[in-house]
Amino acid sequence: MSCSVTELAVLLGPNATEAANYICGQLSVVDNKFIDAAFAIDTTYLLFSAYLVFSMQLGFAMLCAGSVRAKNTMNIMLTNVLDAAAGGLFYYLFGYAFAFGSPSNGFIGKHYFGLKDIPTATADYSNFLYQWAFAIAAAGITSGSIAERTQFVAYLIYSSFLTGFVYPVVSHWFWSVDGWASPFRTDGDLLFRTGAIDFAGSGVVHMVGGIAGLWGAFIEGPRLGRFDNGGRAIALRGHSASLVVLGTFLLWFGWYGFNPGSFNKILVTYQTGTYQGQWSAVGRTAVTTTLAGCTAALTTLFGKRLLSGHWNVTDVCNGLLGGFAAITGGCSVVEPWAAIICGFVAALVLLGCNKLAEKLKYDDPLEAAQLHGGCGAWGLIFTALFAQEKYLNQIYGNRPGRPHGLFMGGGGKLLGAQLIQIIVITGWVSATMGTLFFILKKMKLLRISAEDEMAGMDMTRHGGFAYMYFDDDESHKAIQLRRVEPRSPSPSGAKTTPTPV
Repeated sequence: MSCSVTELAVLLGPNATEAANYICGQLSVVDNKFIDAAFAIDTTYLLFSAYLVFSMQLGFAMLCAGSVRAKNTMNIMLTNVLDAAAGGLFYYLFGYAFAFGSPSNGFIGKHYFGLKDIPTATADYSNFLYQWAFAIAAAGITSGSIAERTQFVAYLIYSSFLTGFVYPVVSHWFWSVDGWASPFRTDGDLLFRTGAIDFAGSGVVHMVGGIAGLWGAFIEGPRLGRFDNGGRAIALRGHSASLVVLGTFLLWFGWYGFNPGSFNKILVTYQTGTYQGQWSAVGRTAVTTTLAGCTAALTTLFGKRLLSGHWNVTDVCNGLLGGFAAITGGCSVVEPWAAIICGFVAALVLLGCNKLAEKLKYDDPLEAAQLHGGCGAWGLIFTALFAQEKYLNQIYGNRPGRPHGLFMGGGGKLLGAQLIQIIVITGWVSATMGTLFFILKKMKLLRISAEDEMAGMDMTRHGGFAYMYFDDDESHKAIQLRRVEPRSPSPSGAKTTPTPV
């Protein structure tokens, strides 16, 4: 609100200057209260979204635990805890500054190390917390790809490097106001007049985590027993479908902070005095997220039924998550009906990537590289095909005639920007994380010994099993097959008790 003492004094008549000053002063107080309330509402919204995204770490932990064999449960759970802990320190010291330290150049940020000079008008503690939750999500994706055979020190090194440097640089490129490919650039110099559109991170989060995991699993090689001497794939199934389903639902719940929360603010009006505002866009984003995941789950269900003859719950859970990973990039700029197409194709991409992985003898216990890398890349292409101009203008600033979805009549410039994003993310993560994993292998810090892998890391590296269990290896099969046989009859004909053999 604005108030002019001169104009108001004329309306009040002679000797009314003091009254006008008083009225304008009171209106200024009210105006400030509205501004304070808007900051409080938006900050609360962002913090609540950060809590939802952080809860996804529990989902990752449960999903990973259920997807590995029981003898490695403690190991994979500990790595998920340390992704959050190590990521928290390194993102605080370096990551947030590299990602959002503005003003800076187009490649990397250079302010806010250790949150120095925070808060500002554009950066607050709540934003740091939200972005940290995203960073550790990327690290969690990678841990699934290299599960059941990786040394613990390697987890600490890669997680710190990924969250402190590799991921922040990518997020600077596409989400910072200074990033060379960001649609938020303030100087108007946008890539192909649009910038790369990756609203909540199909590329920035999912492709980064998936490609890092791809290189880790490729350099390590498959788990022992994953392929026989003839190259035929042998299923090494996780020990608990219950944990997989629990983790999937927790991730589903957290995704409502991941995608709708990426608006950062909710109290933004698109048309004053109407229902048209960011609150409506938040709701639409939650709907597109839901529809993509549901469609992908059903497509995977029937697809795996046709391929294998079974209704497999763990495959359905992975299909669901693949749909979420794909819609993440364009969830805010597409119509709900388009999200159904996104989920359907994402399931096909996941099934195809899994078939290709088997043929190439690539072993990823959680299908993380296929799910997050493959479906994430599809999500960026999907956005280039179906993004609506009106939604792009609402979120990224009004630019009449801006490039939008190819199938929506927006030309091919956005598709070009998205393809560049896929290429540079793949190249950057391959050059950094691929090199890191290769160095760790040469230093013998990457893979555990064959003896430890067969026995399980819980016993050999963590002091004991997560719980009592019988696994599927030969020694435990022998215990399970142990039977009770009677003794030879005694000469007196007396009854004998069975003796375990």
